[in-house]
Amino acid sequence: MATTEILAALDEEIARLKQVRSLLGGHETGNRRIKTQAGPKVKAEAGQSTANGSVAPKRVLSPEARKRIADAQKKRWAKAKKAAK
Repeated sequence: MATTEILAALDEEIARLKQVRSLLGGHETGNRRIKTQAGPKVKAEAGQSTANGSVAPKRVLSPEARKRIADAQKKRWAKAKKAAK
């Protein structure tokens, strides 16, 4: 086997292994993206542990913010109820 043939075979094998690695690792593949369970871009919910063991801080809303959100939701419910009649 000539050196060029060996190099060509190695290049084909490397390309195949890279494709398998990207499928298993959740990297972008063509038009679709495979999501993985953990990674540097994945954020934990408040109070949950992240991949490196740290805990995300709990997010707190002020009473005024909670009231604004509740009022807005009640307004949406009223609008939906009126439209359903």
